[in-house]
Amino acid sequence: MSAARDVNAPRRLQAFVNTCVGLLPGLLLALAIALFSQVTADNSIAPAMLLALVFGLALNRFNAMPALKPGIAFGANVILRSGVALLGARISFDMVAALGLPMVLLLALSVAATMGFGLLLARFTDFQNRFALLTAGAVAICGASAAIAIASVLPKDENAEDRLVFAIVGVTVLSTVAMVLYPPLTAFFGLDDHTAGIFIGASVHDVAQVVGAGFSISNEAGETATLVKLLRVSMLAPTVLFIAILAQRYAGSEVDSAGKRPPLLPNFVIVFIVLAALNSVFAVPPVISGTLATLSGWMLLTAIAAVGVKTSLSDITTVGKTAVAMITAQTIFIALFIAAGMAILANMQG
Repeated sequence: MSAARDVNAPRRLQAFVNTCVGLLPGLLLALAIALFSQVTADNSIAPAMLLALVFGLALNRFNAMPALKPGIAFGANVILRSGVALLGARISFDMVAALGLPMVLLLALSVAATMGFGLLLARFTDFQNRFALLTAGAVAICGASAAIAIASVLPKDENAEDRLVFAIVGVTVLSTVAMVLYPPLTAFFGLDDHTAGIFIGASVHDVAQVVGAGFSISNEAGETATLVKLLRVSMLAPTVLFIAILAQRYAGSEVDSAGKRPPLLPNFVIVFIVLAALNSVFAVPPVISGTLATLSGWMLLTAIAAVGVKTSLSDITTVGKTAVAMITAQTIFIALFIAAGMAILANMQG
């Protein structure tokens, strides 16, 4: 048995090396964009995160190159989530407490309200409740990841994959638009960095765009936005469980359990929570926290560059006007809901 393992070990090592080599070209492109963005930001007033996204979008054509595509996808996924996970070392439970119970309740209400609004819209369109749940869940919780998780527990039919593609493309494009528009919008309304971070974290769909939008304002806004966003992500588990129960109750055997379902709580969120807990309980040496913060910053900048390269602005034409209108309406709804809720809480506290 051990001999067999010894024989296979070189093959596994070679496969691992080949995989790493295959990822290298795309990752180097994303890193080059990140470096150029940081240098440009250091010599201008433009934020590095926004520059990385814009430069990445301008180089979208490189995503079609087979040699670059794997590394770009790895950067936009694994590097991004690793960077977010390391942010936990910069965040403590004191920051969560600073948000307050009312804000946590507002986030929970925004998820429920957006899901309900999506189902209401479905009654006035040709889309089924299944598509409404996909898009509303993606908008309310965590973008494409939520859509994939929700799709895994919904009854399947011949249009299931088309609905999922529509939801993923739609929320990704709108989330990118929100990343660009929301930071200047918060400045226009005179929000301070902390409040701007809360609004962005509570209203932008995908983690990548939340990070990009938040840190394009300031470190405080970025950390606050990330914290708020991950609180929304943590609501994926109960939401998917609730939808799964409904699906099993009303659809029974239609639920497809053959495939592997995504985890209800992503691993990077678990790592984030563990690091935040350690940072809250123990005194982390500044040299360690500083190193992790620097590493996290470069990982996130590289990931945002990869997200830009991976995103095609022309993809929105493949979604369909009605689907775009539906997802746009849900996006506007959650932004207005959060803005109204924050205003009410501010008046109550004032």
